[in-house]
Amino acid sequence: MASSFGTDLLYAIQKDNNDTLRSFRSRFFFPQHQGKDAIYFCGNSLGLQANNVEEIILQELRDWRNLAIEGYLNAKSPWMFSQPDFCKPLSKIMGCGEEEITVMNSLTVNLHLLLLSFYRPGKRYKIMMEAGAFPSDQYAVETQALFYGLDPGKTVIEIQPRPDEKIIREEDILSSIEQNKESLALVLLGGINYYSGQLFDIKAITAAAHKAGALAGFDLAHVAGNLPVKLHDWGVDFAVWCSYKYLNGGPGAVGGAFIHQKYARDRGHSRLGGWWGIEEKTRFKMEKGFIAKPDAKGWNLSTTPVFNMAALKASLQLFEEAGMDTLHTKSRLLTGYLEFLLLQLTTIDFQIITPVEPVRRGAQLSLYFNKNGRVIHQKMIESGIMVDYREPGVIRIAPAPLYNSFEDVYRFYEILKNFQQDSGESQ
Repeated sequence: MASSFGTDLLYAIQKDNNDTLRSFRSRFFFPQHQGKDAIYFCGNSLGLQANNVEEIILQELRDWRNLAIEGYLNAKSPWMFSQPDFCKPLSKIMGCGEEEITVMNSLTVNLHLLLLSFYRPGKRYKIMMEAGAFPSDQYAVETQALFYGLDPGKTVIEIQPRPDEKIIREEDILSSIEQNKESLALVLLGGINYYSGQLFDIKAITAAAHKAGALAGFDLAHVAGNLPVKLHDWGVDFAVWCSYKYLNGGPGAVGGAFIHQKYARDRGHSRLGGWWGIEEKTRFKMEKGFIAKPDAKGWNLSTTPVFNMAALKASLQLFEEAGMDTLHTKSRLLTGYLEFLLLQLTTIDFQIITPVEPVRRGAQLSLYFNKNGRVIHQKMIESGIMVDYREPGVIRIAPAPLYNSFEDVYRFYEILKNFQQDSGESQ
């Protein structure tokens, strides 16, 4: 693929002219830098605002103003029955049935709720996760172990990269599952590691966990809206994600959860219950005794946060229009082009630690700097490049195919060509 890339601006312009998703860029608002659109490669942290968000929020405000309580049944999108607006498009993005999806709470709240449903320590009590998982996941697993009176140091198995390596070898994950099969209760990995950008083989890891008698759950914060997955077909037991990264749901947007059909349909499966988790037709009978809906929405607890879901609804409309497979095809080209141009930069000392193979990554490339990472990051910010820095020494770059262009990638490359690393200052 690399041999087909060019290193001049004309190449990038031609690629954008031939891009079937080109028009979507104009449907997002970009931060400004010196009167021009900033080069925004932070979609892996916070997606941009779509320009249809305002009207959707205004519609909810109008319905609240004009209908008040009747908005639950008579709003343009009745608040009582809003889940299909989200579950239909999300089921296509996450590769599952609508009954296996629910939109609720936030990522870590959902993770705790599903751990209480699926992690029932006994003879099997160990939880396997990647070393260097996102802190919220580490804290959730640590405190779940403590909740059951277990020692986190003996309960949590952390899979690490080998010495002098930055990513985890798949064979090390699979062999550790086999080695711990007598005591392993749950494999809980980030679908994509937030730091390295490594995509784990969700299908193979799920199969290995099940073969060992354990369950498989995933934090898909960096997967949802980034690349297509097949959660149902792969047999994943449960998954959670946030909606403010590639899904562009806005800061603090409502989270999502997947519960496999075999559990979702089981009204008796262990869970914490709430008023919004029962059938609408019986909800206002106000009866004692929790009887869950026979789908993933049986895990819902509270009234739908209408305004917190409005921006996500707006973005999902664009995902429906673009199509996840088309987005992924562009993403692989865009990230491949970024990688190709980065490899032309020989005056800046960095290493791309994200896997080279496109099947093992999404839109993000993580650049590891042995020194001066923060200095380089600050230069990028001052030059109108919006990327983020993660300790130790990594700058993450994530061109999102829904709104980023090949010219964005080229402009980024042109700016970096002029950087000179200060060899006299250490990180």
